[in-house]
Amino acid sequence: MYAVIFTAERLVLDDEYNQTAEKMRTLAFEKYNCVDFQSLREGDKEITISYWKNLDDIHAWKQDKEHIQAQQSGRDKWYRHYDVKIVEILREYQEKRGSETEKRGSETY
Repeated sequence: MYAVIFTAERLVLDDEYNQTAEKMRTLAFEKYNCVDFQSLREGDKEITISYWKNLDDIHAWKQDKEHIQAQQSGRDKWYRHYDVKIVEILREYQEKRGSETEKRGSETY
């Protein structure tokens, strides 16, 4: 499992930005096998973490024509700066009341 961590400092937050962000989220799930997509905003800061099963899907997502256009719009008008990190998840812990699981790859311990 892999995560793409996108952090940004925005210049503006307008309706076009919100519509584009939602469209990109939907596209990631429907066309590129995104597993999960979480985004938080505070003031002019934003962090979005998307989760993927493999690097090929991440690469295909990065090369998508609509995504490339959205990236260019971000550079041109929405972001003061941004940073992208792609990381491999080696282990995942989850706890819910009454149970705790640890995952390594496809195994659960």
